[in-house]
Amino acid sequence: MTLSRRALGGALIGAGIVGTGAYVALRDNPLLRGLTGNATELRGFVGGEKQPYLANPQVVDLLRRHGIVLHSTIAGSVEMVRQRSLIDQRPDFLWPSSSVMTEMAKMSGLSIVRDQTILNTPIVIYSWSGVVEGLVGAGLVTRTADGHYEVDTGRLIGAIASRSRWQDVGVPSLYGAIRISSTDPNRSNSGFMFAGLMLSALTGSVPDAGDLDKHFATVRTVFEQMGFKSPSSGKLFDQYIAGGPGSEPMIVGYENQLVEWAQADRTRWERIQAGKGARPLLIYPRPTVYSSHPLLALTGEATALIDALLTPELQAIAWTNHGFRGPLGEQTASAPPGLAELLIPEVSATLPLPGAPVMLDLIQRLDAGT
Repeated sequence: MTLSRRALGGALIGAGIVGTGAYVALRDNPLLRGLTGNATELRGFVGGEKQPYLANPQVVDLLRRHGIVLHSTIAGSVEMVRQRSLIDQRPDFLWPSSSVMTEMAKMSGLSIVRDQTILNTPIVIYSWSGVVEGLVGAGLVTRTADGHYEVDTGRLIGAIASRSRWQDVGVPSLYGAIRISSTDPNRSNSGFMFAGLMLSALTGSVPDAGDLDKHFATVRTVFEQMGFKSPSSGKLFDQYIAGGPGSEPMIVGYENQLVEWAQADRTRWERIQAGKGARPLLIYPRPTVYSSHPLLALTGEATALIDALLTPELQAIAWTNHGFRGPLGEQTASAPPGLAELLIPEVSATLPLPGAPVMLDLIQRLDAGT
């Protein structure tokens, strides 16, 4: 059987249409692009605490399968939404560590195509076994029936602001006044959120401008007693681990940091847990605040990154290997072995942060020292 010219021409046109349709589907489908080796390259700024997660080979591979290759640069959450030298680089996305940063980004004139909370982790206090035992004995810290440690946020702020001495709170081995270290609130999110937590705890609700005027002196005193403030949550945690109880008896950090550190070297973690020396412990402030991690897509192409990071596979890796809870604060898989007893399954005693205008005023006052 032979084809007429008309039939042959129609068949070729039909094949062309099918081929064009397949190309368009391939071009517009991120998963198909990833499977065929074609990927969208996205550039943006991320909080340093998320960089190990993004560098995880499993995460890199899964994102590639979704048609995405990331080029991420570490920047402080406050810096990435306010600093013109970063904004003017026209990133595809920003991934700060607080929902307040979304509002601040808009105040900076950024046009956000889509924003979505991807991860959550509560603000916690890191200390050491010997220090915590003393604080429990003095009644400042409580050990729950489940073995978790909690501290009344207001009482802790009061003890620091009044310059109570370590020996007065059950820790005579440490010298001088009780203190806590955090990052610089004008550069890094954990310090930013600790400032907001203190103001919210002192107010008892969402603070307004009047509450800031009323309680600012107390917040300033706590920060003044810290001395040098690290620009990065990751660097501060490293200082805490390296310095030990004498150097960093208490620091402000994220819950996920201990999980990630323990999972990075399970043998080291098991050795420390079995030893007789000082062990790192986390204390949950009551109330605390959640550090939400919203991804801000500044270009249409970056919206695919949001969808990819919300998939069950990437959410499970975020919790199991890096300690990040899901978008609603939930544990997305079983807690890693040897850590379940230290982590509260559901952190319910939380406060909202002040709104962006109050937070901006607060950190500017802290920066000016007035």
